[in-house]
Amino acid sequence: MFRLSETPVAPAALARELAHTSAGACVTFEGWVRDRNDGRAVLRLGYQAYAPLANNEGQRIVAEAREKFAILDARCVHRVGTLEIGELAVWVGVSAAHRGAAFDACRYVIDEVKKRVPIWKNEHYADGESGWLHPDNTPVSAGDRLV
Repeated sequence: MFRLSETPVAPAALARELAHTSAGACVTFEGWVRDRNDGRAVLRLGYQAYAPLANNEGQRIVAEAREKFAILDARCVHRVGTLEIGELAVWVGVSAAHRGAAFDACRYVIDEVKKRVPIWKNEHYADGESGWLHPDNTPVSAGDRLV
């Protein structure tokens, strides 16, 4: 399951959804808003997504992880909207019978979400400027974004 969220993510509740009697491992990843990027002080982030495509591609990535790795379940939630420093921006969780598959699948999900899901990050810098980043973290102009 993949979803976008305009409200804060509840990691403990999401992790409980992964519980399974056959699970011997649960691996989670939390991506937080940090105060610096490429040597610049960051004040906050704004995430925008083209929701229909983002949800479809996110669901496809989670399904791929289920096919590629011996896992029991997987979840990914990505925030949209304005986030402050320290807030949770993305959460991934995977349960499996064994830790290796859980680690591998968790890394696969976050790496593919960052590459493929159309979510744009607008970094607001301390110097008053802001800059949009594409899902692969390359700068884009405002005309290149889907809103």
